[in-house]
Amino acid sequence: MNVRIVNKSSNPLPNYQTIGSSGMDLLSNNETAITINPMERTLVPTGLFVEIPLGYEGQVRARSGLSIKNGITLVNCVGTIDSDYRGELRVPVINLGNEPFTIQKGDRIAQLIITKYERITWEQTESIDETERGTGGFGSTGV
Repeated sequence: MNVRIVNKSSNPLPNYQTIGSSGMDLLSNNETAITINPMERTLVPTGLFVEIPLGYEGQVRARSGLSIKNGITLVNCVGTIDSDYRGELRVPVINLGNEPFTIQKGDRIAQLIITKYERITWEQTESIDETERGTGGFGSTGV
């Protein structure tokens, strides 16, 4: 599948690092270094504009290495890019670590996944089917 993209940065296009990768790294496009202190959040520009086809969405996810090593993650956990959005992809990051963290231009800051989704139609009813689990949630399966 081809997805149209405009790259207004000097960074290469997002690409898959390995044959089994589901996500592509998003690179920062900040002109000056961005330092994020503990518990601060900011939007990091990428310089990318995408035309995601109808029936697909973009998912922006944290990079596991940044999260575990530095406490850098996404403010909204997983960001959704709708197929009709045409603005710049900007990544909302937060520093949950104990030390300030600096983002330089071209740093890998998040992952982008393009995935198909289904639209549903609600069927309002008075009851839903029972299951073995039932209403058990939040650890009800043992962990």
